[in-house]
Amino acid sequence: MIDNTLTNNHILHILGLTKFFGGLCAVKSFDLSLKTFDLAGLIGPNGAGKTTVCNMVTGLYKPTGGESSFEGEDVIGNEPFEITRMGIGRTFQNIRLFGELSVLDNVRIAYHAHAGYSLIDSTIRSRKFTKAEAELTEQAQDLLAIMRLEHLQNELAKNLPYGEQRRVEIARALACNPRLLLLDEPAAGMNPREIMTLMDMIHFIHDRFNLTILLIEHQMRVVMGICQHITVMDFGEVIARGTPREIQDDPKVIEAYLGKGAANAA
Repeated sequence: MIDNTLTNNHILHILGLTKFFGGLCAVKSFDLSLKTFDLAGLIGPNGAGKTTVCNMVTGLYKPTGGESSFEGEDVIGNEPFEITRMGIGRTFQNIRLFGELSVLDNVRIAYHAHAGYSLIDSTIRSRKFTKAEAELTEQAQDLLAIMRLEHLQNELAKNLPYGEQRRVEIARALACNPRLLLLDEPAAGMNPREIMTLMDMIHFIHDRFNLTILLIEHQMRVVMGICQHITVMDFGEVIARGTPREIQDDPKVIEAYLGKGAANAA
């Protein structure tokens, strides 16, 4: 079991997390500890196991072995919605917005976990329901304003440019009131200008919402610009940890991204 003396100063503590798919080991003995308000990176080439780690932490995959705790409470065995209620939010590598719904409704949906009214209230449209819905709408609009999306609130999500869709997805994750936010390859598919905007936004939400953030990426230049410390994976295992400066000069990291010849040249 995880030693609680190790988790007192950590919001997330992972020990020996392992995942097999049949005979394939996707993640082997993964360890990670995040302190409150960390802005950390988890990087590695495509197929390194980064998203698998994210899926285990958020309950989409059940680990084959290992332990994971959030604020001292065991995460493993909980359903994804239970983990969200614990205070862990996430985005997905492939955007999962409700394309036929408006931007406002995409964000309002996340607030409904805290609606506070019953099915009967919603069926008969009680005063409690009407009041709660008005409050949820106001909260969603306030969040859209903070994220500079208020002018798009009536647009269908599917009609937005790619970068704006990413921003809406992050806003929806924030509507779940997380204390830990996992961003799974948010820069995937973005052009250089959109990536710069994304990096500024991650800094902003980290400070504005007092969040602990784990940025999961394969693009080194993204995490190098914003993360305080970085963990690097390759073939399901951790191969390096350190500051951005330490990581960019690590021969194992260079080999993982560029090949053995590049590592030897370095």
